[in-house]
Amino acid sequence: MTKIAVLAAQVADQIAAGEVVERPASVVKELVENALDAGARTIRVGIENGGKTLIRVSDDGEGMSREDAELALARHATSKIRGAADLIGVGTFGFRGEALPAIASVSRFELETSPDGRSATRVRVVGGKGMAVEDAVRQRGTTVTVRALFFNTPARRKFLRAQQTETRAVVEALTVLALARPDVAFALESDDRALLDVGPAARPIDRVHELWGRELADTLLPIGHREGPLEVRGFAQRPAQAKPAGRKGYVLVRGRPIRDPFILRAAEAGYRSTIAPGDRPTLILFLDLPGDAVDVNVHPTKLEVRFRDKFFVERVVEEAVRGALGPLAAASPLGVGGEASGVGGPWAGLGAVIPGVAAAELFSRESLTPDARRLTPPLLQVFDTYIVFQTDTAVAIVDQHSAHERVLYETVMRQLSGDGAPAQRLLLPLTLDFSPAELEAVDAHGELLRRVGYEIEPFSGRSVVVHTAPNPHPRFDATRCLQELVADLAGGRFGGWANRLERFAASFACRAAIKAGQRLEPDEMRELVIRVLGATLPAHDVHGRPTIVQLPKDELERRFGRA
Repeated sequence: MTKIAVLAAQVADQIAAGEVVERPASVVKELVENALDAGARTIRVGIENGGKTLIRVSDDGEGMSREDAELALARHATSKIRGAADLIGVGTFGFRGEALPAIASVSRFELETSPDGRSATRVRVVGGKGMAVEDAVRQRGTTVTVRALFFNTPARRKFLRAQQTETRAVVEALTVLALARPDVAFALESDDRALLDVGPAARPIDRVHELWGRELADTLLPIGHREGPLEVRGFAQRPAQAKPAGRKGYVLVRGRPIRDPFILRAAEAGYRSTIAPGDRPTLILFLDLPGDAVDVNVHPTKLEVRFRDKFFVERVVEEAVRGALGPLAAASPLGVGGEASGVGGPWAGLGAVIPGVAAAELFSRESLTPDARRLTPPLLQVFDTYIVFQTDTAVAIVDQHSAHERVLYETVMRQLSGDGAPAQRLLLPLTLDFSPAELEAVDAHGELLRRVGYEIEPFSGRSVVVHTAPNPHPRFDATRCLQELVADLAGGRFGGWANRLERFAASFACRAAIKAGQRLEPDEMRELVIRVLGATLPAHDVHGRPTIVQLPKDELERRFGRA
C-alpha cells in the first residue's frame, strides 16, 4: 500500500480555505474585491456577530449567467486570466479562482446573481457539498450570503476572536478597499447598526475625510512624484501632527492594498530631521508602475507583492514624501483644511514674499543684498518671539527660534560634509569643566565640534580650553551653547536620530539658534525669513514643531463675516 494519496476534493478545498479565509474579514475582503472587479458602483455589506453568524455582500455589478454562477464555485475557475502570461500585469483584485469555493467549503453558502435584471440564479452550497441551483428574482448584480462560517471545522472556529474584535477587522478590511476606490459607494451594517456609509468621492482627500473625519484630513499634505516608470501619489501627515501612536499607514500598488512595512519605513525616512524619534506620521501611498515591474502572485490573499527593483521603489517613495514636506504648503494652517491650503494655496509663488526677485536667485545668496532689503515687505515681531508678515493671500507667522533652528541644521549638515564653518578666535580663551561622560563626548565628537567652529584642547583634569567659537548670530552665547551641546551628546538626548552627523547637527542647531524672547532688528528679521524660506524643509524644525503657520485671507474674511 502506498504512503502517498491524493486528497479528496473536499479536504483540498478546506486546506485552500485555510490559506484564503482566515477570519470573517477575509471573506468580506474577497467578496468585495469580486464586486469591484465586476464593475460595481455601490457595495453593501451586512454582518452579524462579527461575521461569524452572517456575512452578506451585495453589489450592482455586471452579475453572472447561470452557467458562470455554477462555474464560479469550481476550484481554479476564474474570468480574470486565461494563461500564465496573463499573470504579468494582472490589474484586477482577484484572479486565482480560489476564494468562492474555499468560502463555500467552510460555510452555508448562497449566491444570487443576475446579468440583466430579468433572469437570475440562486446557488446554494453547504460545507462545499450538494450544490443546489434554482431560479431567483434579483436586479442586475450579485449578492453572496455566508452563514455559520467554519461550522464544519470547529478547530478553526474556536480560534476566532470576540465579536467586537472581528467586527473591527471587517471595518478595517472595508475601509482600505473604500480608500482604494473612492469612486464607489460603500456601506457596512453590523447587527443592524450602520458602521460605514460613504458615497462616491470626487477626490481621494474627500474619501479620507469621509472615512476618518476632517480633523485627520486637515493634517495631510498631497504627494505627487514621478521618477522613471514609478509614480507615487497619496498623502503624508504634517510633521507637527505626527504622534508616537495612532498613526494610519496604507500602501496600495496598482490600486491593490498590500502589506509592506519596508515601503512605510522608506516613507518615514522622508521625515528625517522633521519629527522627533519615535513619532509615526499617517501615510497613505498609491504606487503606480508597469505590471511587469511587480509580481502580485506571491501570496494566497494577494496582500503582498514583489518588486523587480525594491530599492528603487523605496528610494523614490522616500523622495516623494520628502518632496511633499518641502513646500511652504507644509506649514500648519490656522482654521482651514489641509489640502485647501496645500495645493497652490497661499504659498504658491514666493514672489508674494519678495516681489520682483526670483526665488531661486535670492535663496542661493549667502547674505542679504540691498535690493532684497528694499523689496522685503514690512515685518513685525510680536512677543519678541514671532515674526509676522503678509503675502498676497495670507498672513504668515514665523517662530524665530524654530525657523533659525531649521536654517542652522541644514547649514551645519553642509558644513559637516565640507570644510567646516568659519570661526572667530577668542581674545581670551575659555576654560570649561566637564564631567567624565561629557569629556568622553567632547573627545568622540572633537572633529565635528571643530567643523562647526569650536577648537578645543585638553587642559588638566576635567578642564578644556576653547580657542575658537562659531558666531551664527549677534546674540550667540558660545559658552552656554557648548555646555548644552556637550550635555546633549553625553546624555543621548538626540540619540534616536538616524546617524551621528544628523544627531550632532540637530543638537547644535537647537542650542545655537536665536531664542524666543530675543528682540530682533528689522534686517535680522528679514534675513531670517528669507533664509528659512530658502531651506530644503522650511515648514518644520528638527523636533517636528512648525516653523511657520499661515492664516489665509479667506479664513480672516470668514471670521469677520465678509465671506
